[in-house]
Amino acid sequence: MDAAKPQQQEEQERNASMETKTVKVFSSEEEADSSSEEDAGEPVQNHRGWKAMPYVIGNETFEKLGTIGTISNMLVYLTTVYHMQSVSAATLLNVFSGTSNLATVAGAFVSDTYLGRYTTLAAATISSFIGMVILTLTAALHSLHPPSCNPKGGEQCQGPSGGQLAALLASFFFLVVGAGGIRPCNLAFGADQFDPRTADGRRGIASFFNWYYFTFTVAMMLSATIIIYIQSNVNWALGLAVPAALMGASCAVFFMGTRLYVRVRPEGSPFTSFAQVLVAAARKRHLPLPDTTTQLFDPPHRSKLVSKLAYTDQLTCLDKAAVLAPKDALRADGKTSADPWRLCTVQQVEEVKCLARIIPVWSSGIVYFLVLTQLSTYTVLQAAQTDRRLGNSGFQIPQGSFVVFNMLTLTLWIPLYDRVLVPVLRRVTGREGGISLLHRIGVGLVLSVVTMAVAAAVEHERRRRSAPMSCFWLVPQQVVAGFAEAFASIGQTEFYYRQFPENMRSVAGALYFLGFALASYASGLMVMVVHRATGWLAQDLDEGRVDLFYLVTGAMAAVNLVYFVACARWYRFKKSDDDAAGAGDTDLHEKASANSAPV
Repeated sequence: MDAAKPQQQEEQERNASMETKTVKVFSSEEEADSSSEEDAGEPVQNHRGWKAMPYVIGNETFEKLGTIGTISNMLVYLTTVYHMQSVSAATLLNVFSGTSNLATVAGAFVSDTYLGRYTTLAAATISSFIGMVILTLTAALHSLHPPSCNPKGGEQCQGPSGGQLAALLASFFFLVVGAGGIRPCNLAFGADQFDPRTADGRRGIASFFNWYYFTFTVAMMLSATIIIYIQSNVNWALGLAVPAALMGASCAVFFMGTRLYVRVRPEGSPFTSFAQVLVAAARKRHLPLPDTTTQLFDPPHRSKLVSKLAYTDQLTCLDKAAVLAPKDALRADGKTSADPWRLCTVQQVEEVKCLARIIPVWSSGIVYFLVLTQLSTYTVLQAAQTDRRLGNSGFQIPQGSFVVFNMLTLTLWIPLYDRVLVPVLRRVTGREGGISLLHRIGVGLVLSVVTMAVAAAVEHERRRRSAPMSCFWLVPQQVVAGFAEAFASIGQTEFYYRQFPENMRSVAGALYFLGFALASYASGLMVMVVHRATGWLAQDLDEGRVDLFYLVTGAMAAVNLVYFVACARWYRFKKSDDDAAGAGDTDLHEKASANSAPV
């Protein structure tokens, strides 16, 4: 009995030690995740999944309802209320649009480095609301816009004064700040609410991207119809007050869900780490690579946010940054480099490799966005030279409304794809997403080529006819474009989220919009070059050859498809040391090889 007492005492001390360690684990999780959940018996990082989605998606839906309808009709507002010249108004809006997309890079950097996604989204949502309120005041207060006039009656219209223009630009400034924070963070923040370590969590993330895009297209349809109708046919003060109120509702819905959110705290700038790898690899470029990876500097992984990545044998020139040379010194703990600009860890090197592998795939998306941009522009001009009468009613469909067929296709297809097709494909292929993300993007790129071919055929038919043909001939190209977007656009956003390191997921969201911005600039350059070289893009489409322009764009999309396939076959999905399969390419039946090609 006496001998058993020391053993019992040791066992009690061991249990007490384990309890102490458990408390410390929960404390560290609380530091890594600043959620407001304070349940005593649970870790703070409690993924609520779909319970948080009404607030996340509700915030996004109201935000899009508040901003999209306003921005899409802003050219009319500037020319009719502010009496700006069309060229000046178009230039201002192009600068505003481009700045909004480029601001996402800055917003993503601030989010991933300093503030975190929750704080960035909160500040950006409030900023957008302020911007919408100021914009509404420019229409409601006579002192903030030029006096009304009748240019058709020969009356000379007065342009905006310096103060009136300053009020307008102030509203644009707050809207740019809001877009810079909301666009890169909202998708990543929504996906943060699911636990990626569980099968249900991974399936939830995949469904979230589909349903996020579904609500996005519904909001676009409502904005492009109801809100624009109010602005154009009632009055601008009410037409801008409604989106401002919706933006206020977006703020309210977002903060209502605060207690449910998982909030991931940032771990500092990932770009500094990337720069260290490049500098260290350049310094050691003359060193030979070691025979085995065990000779690389690979200390225990400490981060609670970023998963430990498995070693890959691609881009081995970067491995030299982790080669432990005689001149390299370690700190007293033996686990930290004394000079991180000379010696980096294998984890740092693999994070740089992740980014390097993504860039070629991302670049193929620029041409895809260029196809969408050209189609959206010239479909409007095609519609202007068709018979847009709806039956015998005399009502004409607005020439800018044909994008609704694109949105309607997305709205109908996404639920069918997510609830019917994905489960069937999952049983056939054994993949959680039905098909890999690269396959999904590839299908979208194939459909982008088909879109241009259909558009060229329709334009050829329109030119061949002597009488205006029905505007509904334009519907097929919009439907195919909608299917292409359902595969390529949604596939890209999910691909970037899954494949970027966890501490750069806001940057992943910004990358999508950066590609769109570059495609917009490239589209403008392409139109200018083609018009000057061929004359195909005349103001009157009957005098030009838009069908040939569509074929050239389709040929570019076909070449881009070949380029994408080459990039996809070279690509390797990110894989962590404790992950059974590459993220975004999870096989339900067997463990995927770390070096298997996904396409």
